[in-house]
Amino acid sequence: MTIATTRDPGPGSLPGSPELHAADSHDLIRVHGARENNLKDISVEIPKRRLTVFTGVSGSGKSSLVFGTIAAESQRLINETYSAFVQGFMPTLGRPDVDVLEGLTTAIIVDQERMGANPRSTVGTVTDANAMLRILFSRLGEPHIGSPQAFSFNVASISGAGAVTVEKAGRKVKERREFSITGGMCPRCEGRGSVNDIDLTALYDETKSLNEGAITVPGYSTEGWYGRIYRGCGFFDPDKPIAKFTERELHDLVYKEPTKIKVEGINLTYAGLVPQIQKSYLSKDIDALQPHIRAFVERAATFSTCPECAGTRLTEAARSSKIEGISIADACAMQISDLATWVRELDAPSAAPLLTSLGETLDSFVEIGLGYLSLDRPSGTLSGGEAQRTKMIRHLGSSLTDVTYVFDEPTIGLHPHDVQRMNDLLRALRDKGNTVLVVEHKPETIAIADHVVDLGPRAGSAGGEVVFEGTVEGLRGSGTLTGRHLDDRASLKPAVRTPSGALEVRGAATHNLQGVDVDIPLGVLCVVTGVAGSGKSSLIRGSVAPREGVVAIDQGAIRGSRRSNPATYTGLLDPIRKAFAKANGVKPALFSANSEGACPTCNGAGVIYTDLAMMAGVATTCELCEGKRFDAAVLEYHLGGKDISEVLAMPVAEAVEFFGSGEARTPAAHKILERLAAVGLGYLTVGQPLTTLSGGERQRLKLATHMGEKGGVYVLDEPTTGLHLADVEQLLGLLDHLVDSGRSVIVIEHHQAVMAHADWIIDLGPGAGHDGGRIVFEGTPADLVAGRSTLTGEHLAAYVGA
Repeated sequence: MTIATTRDPGPGSLPGSPELHAADSHDLIRVHGARENNLKDISVEIPKRRLTVFTGVSGSGKSSLVFGTIAAESQRLINETYSAFVQGFMPTLGRPDVDVLEGLTTAIIVDQERMGANPRSTVGTVTDANAMLRILFSRLGEPHIGSPQAFSFNVASISGAGAVTVEKAGRKVKERREFSITGGMCPRCEGRGSVNDIDLTALYDETKSLNEGAITVPGYSTEGWYGRIYRGCGFFDPDKPIAKFTERELHDLVYKEPTKIKVEGINLTYAGLVPQIQKSYLSKDIDALQPHIRAFVERAATFSTCPECAGTRLTEAARSSKIEGISIADACAMQISDLATWVRELDAPSAAPLLTSLGETLDSFVEIGLGYLSLDRPSGTLSGGEAQRTKMIRHLGSSLTDVTYVFDEPTIGLHPHDVQRMNDLLRALRDKGNTVLVVEHKPETIAIADHVVDLGPRAGSAGGEVVFEGTVEGLRGSGTLTGRHLDDRASLKPAVRTPSGALEVRGAATHNLQGVDVDIPLGVLCVVTGVAGSGKSSLIRGSVAPREGVVAIDQGAIRGSRRSNPATYTGLLDPIRKAFAKANGVKPALFSANSEGACPTCNGAGVIYTDLAMMAGVATTCELCEGKRFDAAVLEYHLGGKDISEVLAMPVAEAVEFFGSGEARTPAAHKILERLAAVGLGYLTVGQPLTTLSGGERQRLKLATHMGEKGGVYVLDEPTTGLHLADVEQLLGLLDHLVDSGRSVIVIEHHQAVMAHADWIIDLGPGAGHDGGRIVFEGTPADLVAGRSTLTGEHLAAYVGA
């Protein structure tokens, strides 16, 4: 059953809005019968060439409609225009669960996904800036050292000889020819900018033999494939303790270069432990590794700046070629706003078109609020908001029109001062004749919408419906949750807490920090503010988070498989399994879909994955267990009238009641569920895959797991991310609860409601990059508002109406 949808054309209806031109499908994106995730067979008509904002509480279905349905189908249809051969190299996309999708145009998704974990990827390489700089230096650099690849840290210098086929006198003949490639990759660090040193004591226990399990590297167990290779390679006696190895044997075990051998009748390549680990683990971004492997790498390897290239990743030749005294390494290390100025001042008519294009790209960085970055900044270190804005760079100067741009909370990570700039960019994309779809919670961005689609009324199974369509003014008077809270404003607290002590920071100089000295008060709610790039994260992550007793809770991805869910991550599943086992007199392992209780057909996955080669793979619900993941015999056991699959399908809010009383009462499970509800995740199902969670949801899930710990200092990075206006008040209550229970809470935040609720504010600035990195205010929110001496003070004063 669906609730009545409010449609409000409003006094300023759009020329192209569904109310005025419903019959003209060329002006509309029509969605009928959308059922992706929690969407309840909804229909919506979205005006083209307009800015439409999708609102609603977290989990209401906004992303399912915009990303999972509209954008996903557009991308799937585009992929189908390529040949089957090309499609084989592209990501496979299934058709969304929807009856009708009409009027789609090419969708360009600009989301918050981090920009990959490739350690060779930088801000310069993920945009066109590095490529243009390389061409520039290959043309104008003195001394001239070669083509653009001579300035690339991803191209090695190699030489050799090979056979080529040439035509002579009408006949094809093979000739041996010499070849040489001059690349810019530093030979010492192979273009990574850092070198590593491995602690051999972390690789093996010298008192044991290989057959006794001497190798202590994860994945190298005695019976594992690597263990069998090292025991059967023939280079040393597998029964001799490593301490008794000869110098040659120890070298072969630890350092031997890749060598062809045969083990157990199989031809393969053997390599010593160090080259094998460097290839398998150290060549990858450490944050992308599984937790136990990451812990091993952090224990076994130390990383330091390459002494040969000083971290620039480039050869001496590449660094020697300069334009007006600046090398390409110097240019990439510059703050982008400074680099843009340098490029504009170059006078080189022969490269004028290149300089114009490069200058426009760099100016786009500044325009979008990222002028404080440098081109050599590793892309994996960008926040979700920075990554999203970096992806926008290539679209700002595009001549394409009638494209659908899809944004996921583009204001994340932006100071109120910068939100206006983002709004201008969204409107500029619309005014070029594009359709702009934005999922957003910030009232400042909702206010600029031509059209609003509000989903709800609540989250999860209580959401998935369109509760309002129309203008912003219509939304205000609609009575929906979003409409009622659109003009919410927090007020300054009448009294603030007294600190119980202070955490001293002296001489902080990480990134752009300029020798910062600050005392961070303990026992209170301390909010760290400042424009994007002012040094907030550098101060807290660099000088506070690494300290003992500090729990840093960020929005980073949670490592795990697609089987991982809130129940497994928080430890909730253990008391649930034990409760089922006790009630039915059987083993707890039966109630694990990853163990004895798994459905034998799908192995507990709930679906069967079928690879169709160049066509989109298909995930079909397992016919035996009907997607429930468990063996039929396990589902015969009940607790409180429900089987284990029904419990995992419960929303957290419902599970709180279920395990709080009656036959199913389980205090250990109830306590964890209450924490999940307290952080605003009551709408998630207990067994929802972690891969479906947003950055804000991941952070709140991590927070819930730490709430049971005593004392300590908690650091939160923008906890309002992904929170609806109506949920911010609940978050403030949670922060108060943490402080009142004896914890110190430090929050990096842009939301004025959190600033107003703080006991103490530390404001960094005054600008970004080298224009920031200083403390510009320390004190109470009331003093910040009264003084209005900083950008934050001005915006907070306007917010609270002072």
